[in-house]
Amino acid sequence: MEFNCLVPTIVFQEVPDEISLCFSITGCKVACKGCHSTELWNENYGTSLTNKSFITWLKKYQHLISCVVFFGGEWQANALIEKLLIAKNFGLKTCLYSGQESGEKHIDIQISQHLDFLKTGAWQAKLGGLESPITNQVFRNVQTGERLNHLFIKNHDNLSKGIHNVAA
Repeated sequence: MEFNCLVPTIVFQEVPDEISLCFSITGCKVACKGCHSTELWNENYGTSLTNKSFITWLKKYQHLISCVVFFGGEWQANALIEKLLIAKNFGLKTCLYSGQESGEKHIDIQISQHLDFLKTGAWQAKLGGLESPITNQVFRNVQTGERLNHLFIKNHDNLSKGIHNVAA
């Protein structure tokens, strides 16, 4: 099974403490207002990500990455699950960034059982992304259920100190 994606990129911030190969999957149905990647809405955009081409990408970056991230793809569950299983067989952690509602109950259990990390929640400009303390988005360790949003907030420990010092 396959779906289309953009050329994958190496990313450092999407999964804390991991070097990830990120695949942006086309055909997103969420269509968040203010989306920075509207090209991902068109399922025909990008190139086909077959299992063979996915394996080629993983071999190219083997020993350089520790995780594979999918920006979307949950709308083609079977194709996504195949890629997650392949990544796991390479010894890699897996992550899905989804615009679906927060909470694993909105992501098919057939998908989430193969994930290490899951980000849910549509982009809302007034609430910001994972770096915002008021975001509607949730980033979880699927294995433990732990919410990890605090890892995305810069100067998390010094946030209140900085605000206090400005007022002083």
